[in-house]
Amino acid sequence: MNAILRLAFVLALTASAGSTLAETATFSFGVIGHAFRNSSDETALRNAIAETDADNLAFVVANGIKAASEPCTDKLYGQRKTLLGGAKNGLIVSLSASDWVGCKTSADRSAALERLSRIRDLFFSDEFSFGDSKIPLIRQSTSPKFRSYVENARWEIGNVVFATINLPATNNHYLSEGGRNSEFEDRQIANREWLQRIFLNASQKKSDAVVLFCDGDPMVAQHHRVFDFNVKRDGFAEIRQKINAHAAQFDGKVLVIHASHGSASSNSPDIIWQHNVGDLEVPSGWLKITFDQANKKLFELAKPADPPPLSRR
Repeated sequence: MNAILRLAFVLALTASAGSTLAETATFSFGVIGHAFRNSSDETALRNAIAETDADNLAFVVANGIKAASEPCTDKLYGQRKTLLGGAKNGLIVSLSASDWVGCKTSADRSAALERLSRIRDLFFSDEFSFGDSKIPLIRQSTSPKFRSYVENARWEIGNVVFATINLPATNNHYLSEGGRNSEFEDRQIANREWLQRIFLNASQKKSDAVVLFCDGDPMVAQHHRVFDFNVKRDGFAEIRQKINAHAAQFDGKVLVIHASHGSASSNSPDIIWQHNVGDLEVPSGWLKITFDQANKKLFELAKPADPPPLSRR
């Protein structure tokens, strides 16, 4: 099936799904935080998938596929792909910095670009989510100019536009060394175009909300001491400005959902709103979020389902 026929097929499925879910005024979805922050054991991810499988969710987004301490091998990537593919809900992957940014060759040189390319081939090879409930996705790669950015995907449920955007937590993979920022600069251009497409689509359809899933938190500016000239450039500054600019022209709400990094917070997760832009940090584990068209806030955090008993393997 060539690219044009594949796109037509996905658009037809999306239209069909949209007609079924267009009047869905209330639904819930799950977000799995970075389950590998403190351990290379995949048990946490396996349990989170099992728990989300047991709940009535429209879809699930998983932030990251591996820990930074785990090897960046095809074998490990393949194991995680199999695990994600066994989910019962439609499951969409949002890339984490630990999936590719810190990968090294045997000579201890950066393998980030090669591993990112490999992950793209393995995890984003078609226009559907993982899991038994296939969610049709529209990828940025449908645009010939951005055909490599398959990880950026969008889908719609009810009157909400959802999208992933590749923003790794390590300062958006901005490198201070001169001449080494081609990946960052190219992705900046792609992400600008991606945001424009997302908000144009949402505005044309008069969507109630746009929800963005990413790894790093693009909404928090770096705070520097006066005359501190050794600090890195804020790699999220331009994306933050673009999100705020699009949100200012958008009649609905914009919710940015990202992973938690650094020390674990003792505070319960909550959505922090500034005007119509919400910021939600997902801790390790998973969160259930409910969209309710009749609720002025539109989004509320719900208690995850009680985990089912897991059989020993």
